[in-house]
Amino acid sequence: MNVSFVMTIIGADRPGLVGQLASVIADHGGNWLESRMAHLGGQFAGILRVSVPAARKQQLLAALQSLATQGLSVHAHEDTAAANVASAGQPLVALEVVGHDRPGIVRQISQVLAQLGVNVEELTSACESAPMSAEMLFRAKATVRLPSSVSLRQLQQALEQIATELMVDIRETEKPGR
Repeated sequence: MNVSFVMTIIGADRPGLVGQLASVIADHGGNWLESRMAHLGGQFAGILRVSVPAARKQQLLAALQSLATQGLSVHAHEDTAAANVASAGQPLVALEVVGHDRPGIVRQISQVLAQLGVNVEELTSACESAPMSAEMLFRAKATVRLPSSVSLRQLQQALEQIATELMVDIRETEKPGR
């Protein structure tokens, strides 16, 4: 029987860091299932899901913790059945938000999503220079699940109320029940 873990990693970015992590996982019979990783502010950060034979679980966890001596912080959390509950009947939606950057914009967007009962499954964001000016633009892309009580139009209207200069693009990517 296998067990799976969701892990977060962070450490000073350097060549070979992902290879080192992959080797530790493979050396303990683990299977790298999925991941999201990025270079941010000189650090390499990521989240990944790994499956390992139950008999080798403790050995893998100990080996991952030993990476701290090489400057890599790893935190592992075992998957639970409750975390794998399917979101049947809830459409998967791609959301893109662009607006003038300002402190608190992520908080405002996330508060709107929470108030509507929208679940964020994936989120990426960045600040970039506007093409025709030196103004900084905030851009976020997210994959979210809508509750059956919220329409695409309601979500768009709620987000656009945050600021008049906020552009919101929403499209359904998966029909409920797929």
